[in-house]
Amino acid sequence: MRTPFLSFSRKGRPPAEPQVFSASAADNLRGSALMMLSMAAFICNDALMKAVTQTLPLYESIAIRGALVLLVMLLVAQAQGGVRLRVPRGDVWPLALRTVADVVSTVLYLLALRRMALADISAIMQALPLAVTLAAALFFRERLGWRRLLAIGIGFLGVLLILRPGTGAFDMWSAIALAAMLLIVLRDLATRTFSAGVGSSAIAFYAALAVMLTGFVLGTGESWRVPTVAELSLLALAALFLTVGYITAVATMRVGEIAVVAPFRYTSLVWAVVLGLAIFGEWPDLWTWAGSALVVGAGIYTILRERQLQRRG
Repeated sequence: MRTPFLSFSRKGRPPAEPQVFSASAADNLRGSALMMLSMAAFICNDALMKAVTQTLPLYESIAIRGALVLLVMLLVAQAQGGVRLRVPRGDVWPLALRTVADVVSTVLYLLALRRMALADISAIMQALPLAVTLAAALFFRERLGWRRLLAIGIGFLGVLLILRPGTGAFDMWSAIALAAMLLIVLRDLATRTFSAGVGSSAIAFYAALAVMLTGFVLGTGESWRVPTVAELSLLALAALFLTVGYITAVATMRVGEIAVVAPFRYTSLVWAVVLGLAIFGEWPDLWTWAGSALVVGAGIYTILRERQLQRRG
């Protein structure tokens, strides 16, 4: 029987182990479509949270959305045979580190999202794969040749064009968005240390639970109120999109060649521009476009270069 996309009993592949298989053209097409769907779902979640937090307190919004996400995840897991959340003793501390990084990055990201244009913060996040690649080389001694190192440098130059430190374009919210991205790098590095005994969905469940509880704790300093029907509807949609984004993100890593599928990650920037313009009337400036082009180009190059090196090996 085929393993479902979201399974609380699934065991994770050791992070450093490459996925080796020959994908057909149909698999690559399906994987690319799933990646685009995943990116669209995540950006739709961001747009909805940006909209609802303009009127509803931030931490109340985080808590309610978190509760709804947990409910959906539990229903999906129950339909697939139950929930298994056991974590081996040796993975407890990596899980704790990952969960803390996930919680803090989520809070910082949403704080910045309320104040920044959707396309601007999305453009900064496009540098995440480059930052993870560099961090893996530094901390795990993964091989990184001069070509990919140069591409990473060009990508970070693109981030600087977007942020423009030292000008009026760079403010506290830009710095918070950058800090959120660096914490996501820490989260991903912690994920690489898990053993095969940790289920990927169990990791996501604990992260969602921690984010929800953080919303309730930090929300004690806010003046909560009963959400309107419209606000609650937006939060329910955000939770649905976030769950769809997670499920499809897991599915993309199991369908098609990573080198073919991964570049479609950058379609999130297209969605961010479209939704930012349609909902908030935001349009990126020339510097953001130029920086985004450098970041996306560098990211795609590193993916293709990695594919080339794997074929040689």
